[in-house]
Amino acid sequence: MNDLCADIGYRSLFKYGEQLCGDHVEIVEQDDNSSVIVLADGLGSGVKANILSSLTAKIISTMMAENMKIEECVSAIAQTLPVCSVRGVAYSTFTIMRIINNEEAEIFQYDNPHVILLRDGANLEIPKTQINIDGKTIYRSRIKLKENDVFILMSDGAIHAGVGITHNFGWERPDIISYMETFYSVGFTAKTLTTILLDECYRLYGGMPGDDTTICTVRIRKREPMSLMIGPPSNSNDCDKMMSLFFSKEGKHIVCGGTTSSIAAKYLGKKLVPVLDYPDPAIPPIATIEGVDLVTEGVITINKVLEYAKDHIGENINYSKWSCGRDGASMIARLLFEEATDINFFVGRAVNPAHQNPDLPISFNIKMRLVDELADCLTKMGKRIKVSYF
Repeated sequence: MNDLCADIGYRSLFKYGEQLCGDHVEIVEQDDNSSVIVLADGLGSGVKANILSSLTAKIISTMMAENMKIEECVSAIAQTLPVCSVRGVAYSTFTIMRIINNEEAEIFQYDNPHVILLRDGANLEIPKTQINIDGKTIYRSRIKLKENDVFILMSDGAIHAGVGITHNFGWERPDIISYMETFYSVGFTAKTLTTILLDECYRLYGGMPGDDTTICTVRIRKREPMSLMIGPPSNSNDCDKMMSLFFSKEGKHIVCGGTTSSIAAKYLGKKLVPVLDYPDPAIPPIATIEGVDLVTEGVITINKVLEYAKDHIGENINYSKWSCGRDGASMIARLLFEEATDINFFVGRAVNPAHQNPDLPISFNIKMRLVDELADCLTKMGKRIKVSYF
């Protein structure tokens, strides 16, 4: 078993004037190291396409996750979905990517633009074989995974971007490859790469997409453990135990909260040095402790991180704020969203006397809720999360 993992990020543009997207992405985790990703593009647009793509993606991903054959999946789709009276077909187009033990990928493609693989900074054409199922030509591929591989799955809205506006024949696949090769070496997350490509599609459409457009990026990377501690333990006698467990973890360490950082400094026998710099007046300044990668204030900072996290799993419009910000919340966001794959939370249950001021909108329950919601958001980003309370 290797130490690779799959970072997956996807987003969609709705066809201009539609309230629902005709594309759908479904991800099913088979276990910690294997997953099935399905991107389906429903015929037409609007409600009908949304239903077709949602059912197609759900049925195929569920069946594939149970290791059923592609022939059975396609037959099930044909028998389950209604036949389009205009086109005479019963299901949407689809791209399936099954990641097996984070070692290899199996890809099935039916009528969607072919998957792009960027390896070592350049496009690598994936070998394909054709199989015929119920008269449909499906391309099948199997390829060994390598660290830093970037797979780009897309609906045909991507290659239609700019038709009759900025391009005579749309933004063709070679153009997309050339554009995305530019960002390969930067090390962006899958979600950020998706956002970059989708924003360019939106621009080419002149802000009025002529088709539903969905991008799903899969980036193969090494696992990076990280630990974050917030709040002292409810029993002061457990301080050394909490600190010992926290600092014994591999990877980077983030300490949040004034009292917590003082305890960490004392445990390490190092000085806690405040950094009197306010890059963002709304976020308290950070501090430094030798042996700790990042020291920040607690609840206010984590609340901002949670705000960024909720946006990141959605439209990701705040990326430009936290990706280059020098405040504590931005720095935590970069570490958790972009670097970490496995995150351990150490949460102290002690009630902070400073938070008992009735003029402050902070309470013990709020701190617990912040951690729970942040952990949930990070899980949705595909991170492995463990929360320990003291």
